[in-house]
Amino acid sequence: MKTRMIQIVSSLSFRDKVLLLSIMCLILPALSTFSIYNYLTKDAVEEQAIINAKNELKLTDEYLKKNFEDMLYTLNFIQLDTELNTIFKKTLLNPEELDYDSQYEDFLNDKKVNKTLETLTLKGQRVYITIILNNGKFYTNYSFNEYNPKNIRKESWFARLQNLKGYRSIWLAPHTTMFASEKIKSPESLSVARVLQDSISGVYGYAIVTTTVDRISNILQSENKDNSILLMNDKNLLIGSNKDIDSIQLNQLNKKENFQTETIIRIKDDDYLINTRNLSMTDWKLISLIPYEKATFRINAIFKKIFIVQTVVFILFLFLLTLILSKILNRLVDLRNIAKKVQNGDLSVRSTLKGNDEIATLSTSFNLMLDKVREMIEENTLIQSRKRQAELEMLQAQINPHFLFNVLNSIRMKVMMKRDHESAEMISSLSKLLRITIDKHKGMITFLEELEINHDYVRLMNMRQRHEIGLKMNVSSDAYHIKLPRLVLQPIIENAIIHGLNEQEGLIEIRAKYHNHTLMIVIEDNGIGMENEQLTKLKENLNKTDLSSHKESELNGFSSIGLSNVYERMKLTFGENFIMQVQSELNKGTKVSMVIPIQEE
Repeated sequence: MKTRMIQIVSSLSFRDKVLLLSIMCLILPALSTFSIYNYLTKDAVEEQAIINAKNELKLTDEYLKKNFEDMLYTLNFIQLDTELNTIFKKTLLNPEELDYDSQYEDFLNDKKVNKTLETLTLKGQRVYITIILNNGKFYTNYSFNEYNPKNIRKESWFARLQNLKGYRSIWLAPHTTMFASEKIKSPESLSVARVLQDSISGVYGYAIVTTTVDRISNILQSENKDNSILLMNDKNLLIGSNKDIDSIQLNQLNKKENFQTETIIRIKDDDYLINTRNLSMTDWKLISLIPYEKATFRINAIFKKIFIVQTVVFILFLFLLTLILSKILNRLVDLRNIAKKVQNGDLSVRSTLKGNDEIATLSTSFNLMLDKVREMIEENTLIQSRKRQAELEMLQAQINPHFLFNVLNSIRMKVMMKRDHESAEMISSLSKLLRITIDKHKGMITFLEELEINHDYVRLMNMRQRHEIGLKMNVSSDAYHIKLPRLVLQPIIENAIIHGLNEQEGLIEIRAKYHNHTLMIVIEDNGIGMENEQLTKLKENLNKTDLSSHKESELNGFSSIGLSNVYERMKLTFGENFIMQVQSELNKGTKVSMVIPIQEE
């Protein structure tokens, strides 16, 4: 897929690539901006929704605190009121031991307690007060038909009161509603209970203040209409809520062991923003659940409107950008069309683009280039004409060397007819040397040809002097095919004959070996050698070149071309990796070594 996309992009023209790149440079930042904006906006909405939920929970906590404080106030009043406690302690006496006056006083006291209990709760508050004494006597602010207070000792939670000490109270919720008139409206109730005791009498009774859960739910509902508010006890049991919560939702909520640290939970495939608050008076907690979609609905609506406006503006801007770029890039298309005509051979076309921008400058440069090309073609045509004329003159000039070689061959034939074979071989060797020297088209020859030339050269030198010089060749056949500049060994052998052997009898040995893309050549004589000073000076002058001296050498003949000439030609041919070394020892001879890097074709 990636390769296919690269092929498609590569096949596009420059104009289409610029348009595509411009569009991508607009689309990608726009999409990134929309995504980041949406992400940050959602975070802000979540944060604001959580802040609002905390404020609502705080307000709800204040209302519940007020109601719970009223219930505790009732218990405190019952326990701390001196008159009530005096009456409660008197009733602990056996009624049979009371006289008539005492019984009448006891009746008045009971009436006084009941009246006090009625005044402790406002009308319509639906708060039920139960006081049970150890002798079985009880006081309530409700009728016996509602509930028999004696049955309160049978409630499952009553046993927890036995462990209370001092003024400590326990909050009981949720528990089954005890009052007949409230069971239908509110099956569950909320109570706070305390032991009535002092240091002298010990435990002499129990006081319980009870209210219905629906009253708590009404408080929750009055303050929170948009989101769900749940009141749960320390065991994560639901006490009350402002909305109906089914058992499945409640079970999923209870499974969230660490939901206090979460901001979003999932219940029945729906996401909710959750917030908790511990009540200031009990170990209970308030839980706020806000449907996530509802919390983000308003901002999402705003985001959609912004998205539509930005999309319209983006499309309009993209259209204008494409239109402007097309007009600019069409000038490049015109220039490309002219280039295609030039490619097809029409050099008469010219660009007519005008202006001060880079494309106009390119157009002017293109026209100047075409004019220059045309001038160069005309000039090259003239040069080729002159070159052909020069070649004709050069061919004409070659008539004289060919005439010379033909004359030498004729002389050699006549000498051979007179059976003077030595003179014939001398003329043949001279003819070969003259031909390789004059033939300027043969710059590179094989190593085998170079060896044959030097064999003929030594033969000629032996014919011109009294003492014969031996030539020994120890060359591997792998080196025969390698091409070298012509006449690179001859100057070295000439120096060995004239300076090394001093034109006396001696031996010159040529060794050559080809290995690992390297040709190694050694030319060694057994002549008089050189002193250290001479050898040092020769090495210092080896890298020095003097073109004028070279020209003189060529004029004087091939035999005077020195080592510097050979070194320079080999360096130019084989590069800086070519190595040439000269070793000599007085009365022991001289050795010239060459290491030639060969590039295989």
